[in-house]
Amino acid sequence: MSINDRDLVIEAAAAGAAVVRSHYGASLARFEKSAGDFATTADIEAEKAILDVLRAARPDDLVLAEESGRTGTGGSGRTWLVDPLCGTLNYAVRNMLVSVNVALRTGTQVVAAASADPFADEVFWTDGVGANVRRGGVDEQLAPSAESRLVDVNLDPPFPNERVFQAARLLADRGFIERFRPRVVSTTLAVAWVAAGRRAAYVTDGHLRDSVHFAAGIALSQAAGCVVTGIDGQPLHTGAGGLVVAADEQTHAALLALVEKQRPADANR
Repeated sequence: MSINDRDLVIEAAAAGAAVVRSHYGASLARFEKSAGDFATTADIEAEKAILDVLRAARPDDLVLAEESGRTGTGGSGRTWLVDPLCGTLNYAVRNMLVSVNVALRTGTQVVAAASADPFADEVFWTDGVGANVRRGGVDEQLAPSAESRLVDVNLDPPFPNERVFQAARLLADRGFIERFRPRVVSTTLAVAWVAAGRRAAYVTDGHLRDSVHFAAGIALSQAAGCVVTGIDGQPLHTGAGGLVVAADEQTHAALLALVEKQRPADANR
């Protein structure tokens, strides 16, 4: 292997980001996937650019990609999770809040990941040990901080836990209003922002195991030292599922308490 996994994941994410940037503002074909969900030419071509980088360097690895699905032999025991454009609807209406996510999983552990912001020209990356952001070829260590009190909440469906938790109810809770300031950017770039200290926390419902959208951001947050659990405080991908990423223990505890307030008295019966 002539390139290590850390450099490869950064190169792949940057290749996808370059394609996303090049198509911005153009008239894009849309490809319907399901109700309210679609891909654009930019998604397809960015994914191709990422896969070209990965396949040239790691032809024996399995790839799970947003648009093309599962490809490769999988004989190496390694899986690349690829989300070529997270925030497609934002992008389609000329909103620059998007990210390009690439992660490498060996067994159950993500060992390298990158989340690229095509328009800030930043690549957030982790080698599974530390977490950094690269700007102009220079790396800076990520440092989580709750100082901003900004909490990004994902309002996009599905809501598998809607009986016991709804993000919209969290935003209306007086305890939330008194302590935090909500943000909704509708892209997993916001998860990387928690690792970088630009958000105090991120909250979403959903079953996220094998998610190409969240794998990179979760790995970044864990490597940066954030507190990362499901919405019920249990380890990721267990219990109710979902995701709470917080810059510190105090913020995490406050959000879990607000989530718990939504739970009906008979929820565990």
